[in-house]
Amino acid sequence: MKLNRAVLVLLQLIHLGSSHAQSCANRFDVREATIESVHNALSSGLSTCRGIVEAFISRIEAYNPAINAIITLNPQALAVADSLDRAIADGNTTGALFCIPVLLKDNYDTQDMKTTGGYLDLANSQPSIDAPAVIALKRAGAVILGKTNLHELALEGLSVSSIGGQTLNPYDLSRTPGGSSGGTGADIAASFAVLGTGTDTVNSLRSPASANSLFSVRPTRGLISRAGIIPISYTQDAIGPIARNMEDLATALTVMASVDYDESDNVTSLVPQGSRNIDYAAALYSGSLQGVRLGLVEGFFNRSNSNETTPVNEALDATTSALTAVGAKVVPIGSPIFNSTYILKNYDTQRFEYRQEMDKYLAKPSLRGSHPGTMKDLYASGKFLVIPSQYEYVNTALVSSTQNITYAPRKLDIQNLTLALRTVFADHALDALIYPEQANLVVKVGAASQFGRNGILAAVTGSPVVTVPAGFSPATDTAPKGIPIGMEILGLPWTEGKLLNLAKQVAAIRRVRKMPALTEAPIEAAAYDTVPIIVPSLANIPSAYPLGRL
Repeated sequence: MKLNRAVLVLLQLIHLGSSHAQSCANRFDVREATIESVHNALSSGLSTCRGIVEAFISRIEAYNPAINAIITLNPQALAVADSLDRAIADGNTTGALFCIPVLLKDNYDTQDMKTTGGYLDLANSQPSIDAPAVIALKRAGAVILGKTNLHELALEGLSVSSIGGQTLNPYDLSRTPGGSSGGTGADIAASFAVLGTGTDTVNSLRSPASANSLFSVRPTRGLISRAGIIPISYTQDAIGPIARNMEDLATALTVMASVDYDESDNVTSLVPQGSRNIDYAAALYSGSLQGVRLGLVEGFFNRSNSNETTPVNEALDATTSALTAVGAKVVPIGSPIFNSTYILKNYDTQRFEYRQEMDKYLAKPSLRGSHPGTMKDLYASGKFLVIPSQYEYVNTALVSSTQNITYAPRKLDIQNLTLALRTVFADHALDALIYPEQANLVVKVGAASQFGRNGILAAVTGSPVVTVPAGFSPATDTAPKGIPIGMEILGLPWTEGKLLNLAKQVAAIRRVRKMPALTEAPIEAAAYDTVPIIVPSLANIPSAYPLGRL
């Protein structure tokens, strides 16, 4: 991004306090802003980096009280923006994410903010170094704007926590935003930042993307280092970006994957040489859906007729019809291996790996501040929120490990499932599988769990998945634009470029994303001397989720 001489002069005037230049600084409307539009605003002199950051903070102050999706803002965000404005004045505007505000899920280690996982007894846990993915974002010029709420410790998909309270879906305040990265999903849908990050152990990048009409990518296991992330499962954990469009998603993936091999996360050694240092944004602009073979996973639908399932089925039917109309071949796949309930029960590794992974994280020398030393200590404090449907899981995890007699056979079963998945691809000459992320609409606040999701297949096999908006349910009194519905596009390992290209084309033939009515109105940007403090609301935690019980 190179700026002309006139723009450099304008920015110098801004830093000298020109009132006219200052009035120009906040003319940029950040609703649905993209990387490209932010960079255009900077290069044209329509805004400064500080003005862009202030505009997003203004939206957060105006709308976050309604959806409760932010845990904290970065106190250094304005200072970082000022430093980037000085870089512009000096003609140094390198970085794919230069001045792009990014919100991090609050299980990413950050040296300038606490990392809590939404867990009250980690409120003072202070990493002394950034997670490698955060370093990569900063190196690319991103402004880390703050931390988002999540389902506590990323263990489920309701996005409720003892630090952040209950996050609400901006499309329907009676419903959850998906999860566990639900705070990120709600924030990006509401235009609180350009990009957000999440983690995914079973569904947690894809569920909030689906529930908030967004795009996400869960990469092949190993593509992005998971070091510096509060862990759950060595086998299943993955991290990635969430965005409002495919171009931004691909750019963010390129940046996050630039960490390359990381000795702190040895699965990064699995990345083939040909899958390193790829520009995923460049992969978006070629190819055609003509002749593409997509396997429609029949076992991931709930074909019953109800207000919760019928809209999902209709949205996916409309998508497959649109794909067929442009020449894609949609192949029904009825293999019995595609049963999410069965896979979750028989292949999921979380309860065996959780305690060991958490113990290692809590014992890291780089983790400062007061915090429990072990997972056992975490759940002995009484300062936590576990939903009742997970009592058995957490209690089992507290006494389980990878030494359990059933762990090794389960890992072997995962290998066999992975082989069976590849066989389905080969037998039907498939380019990808498609299916609804959730067989029903995202659940209402107070539900027992985020049931009906289909993320477990990719999680246990380490397969890459891109999630795209597929439609909306009919409008209701609580959902004036309807409730978003998402579709997963799953591929073979290391085919992220191919999947992103397919997703870009799917998005082009069905432009279904809408802004939430709740946050659609523009907010006049305020000028800030310091970054405001956000205090999450705990008053909206449903009584069905009692604190401190297990």
